[in-house]
Amino acid sequence: MKRVKMVLAYDGTNYCGWQLQSNGITIEEVLNQRLTELLKEPVAVIGASRTDSGVHAEGNVAVFDTENRMPADKICFALNQRLPEDIRVLSSQEVPLDWHPRKQNCVKTYEYRILNRKIDMPTLRLYSHFCYFPLNEHHMRKAASYLVGEHDFKSFCTTRGQAEDTVRTIYRADVVKEHDMITITVKGSGFLYNMVRIIAGTLMKVGMGVYPPEHVKEILAARNRKAAGPTAPARGLTLINMEYETELKKKIIGKNKDWEYQLIQTEILQKGKAYLFINRCREDDFEGLLARVTHQAVRNGARQVYVCDKEDDKRIVPGKDYGYYRFSYGYDMLAMRKKISLSKGDTGEDMSEGQAFQGVWEKVSIWQTSSFCSIYNQVFYAVPNSATLTEKEAREYLVNSRWQLFLIKIRDKDVGFVILVDKEGELEIDSLGVLKEYRGRGLAREILERTEMAAVKMGKESLSLTVASINTAAISLYRKTGFENEGMISRWYVTKDERAET
Repeated sequence: MKRVKMVLAYDGTNYCGWQLQSNGITIEEVLNQRLTELLKEPVAVIGASRTDSGVHAEGNVAVFDTENRMPADKICFALNQRLPEDIRVLSSQEVPLDWHPRKQNCVKTYEYRILNRKIDMPTLRLYSHFCYFPLNEHHMRKAASYLVGEHDFKSFCTTRGQAEDTVRTIYRADVVKEHDMITITVKGSGFLYNMVRIIAGTLMKVGMGVYPPEHVKEILAARNRKAAGPTAPARGLTLINMEYETELKKKIIGKNKDWEYQLIQTEILQKGKAYLFINRCREDDFEGLLARVTHQAVRNGARQVYVCDKEDDKRIVPGKDYGYYRFSYGYDMLAMRKKISLSKGDTGEDMSEGQAFQGVWEKVSIWQTSSFCSIYNQVFYAVPNSATLTEKEAREYLVNSRWQLFLIKIRDKDVGFVILVDKEGELEIDSLGVLKEYRGRGLAREILERTEMAAVKMGKESLSLTVASINTAAISLYRKTGFENEGMISRWYVTKDERAET
């Protein structure tokens, strides 16, 4: 058994869309029939984008499974000989059996073409919408710019009778006129039913002067289909391409007037963990945002998603269902501080010598970022709320004069590390750690003592750090060395992908 991915182009004029229907022939039906004939076995294709009746495509994607031994890259040539002239397979290749065209992160690009002249052109009638009323493409372009970003596009979709999350991200929305042809290009993470055609109909109203460009913002805010313009005819719409993500994004940021969040995905591949910071969110949108972004992280491979609601740490209700997910309390991040008596004077040793200590401190150079990241990530692999450190991030620390990175060595072997941040009036311990096999020797206490000496030399009044409430061993050490708890910085909740049956 193998799975074959196809890139497809078709003229949708003579078809009732992509998906199988009882009232007419569809692209999916034709492909199933011709592949079954070619491969001598029943075939059912799975399409990435189920385009509507009359909509065209230059880069739709579909997959199918087959036992046939024909090489995947040759199938497109053999199949095209059996297909009608208005459908073509542009390429075919084998993909993993679990590769699904609708379950991968991708960016879709659509174009909507408007022939804007006094008299229609017969040769263009099947691939563009004719509009004889003069359109102001500059106003249309400005209006389109308000669609860029993550928004609730409820005003720009046709209701299909089922509950559906209507939040989408548009990366590009542009309007270009060349001679008599106006092309609206929309690129996004996904689209709702009739979304691009309603965008086109709305922008045409702007071009006619019915709406000012700024009215698009009011249409978005209304979240009501009646607020937007008409649904433009299907023949002007073409699915241009689908660009699939080849590398997981380390950070996803969603921001508009109603919400702002960051989804950190750096630890998904290695640890199966994702962290969601909700900086602010309108109350009515909160549950949907939590469910939607958590699901995105899980779909990207996270087995655990940790969430911090910075606006209201009690808004997440443990045990309550948010879409497929149920959260429980995880831990608090605590701030701890130790006041320093400057009367001790300059009695500490230089940090680079370490003569009276077990470990020698070596300031990290640009050439040591790889070894520093390696030991950092080993130590913090299972520590709550610790992120995986990359070489790029380590190099960024090194060029910032406020940050100091040290490797702790015993007999020239890396055994631990510490990261210090110079702040006004205090020295912050961003992080410190010792390899498991060297713990129990007092090295962590030694790092704290030596850091305090450095703070005295620098004339600082205090040392500060943060620690997770469930890291009881670290909290015990900090208290024994004079640190006091100054309160909670943030509260974290966690879900472990215990999804309901669907």
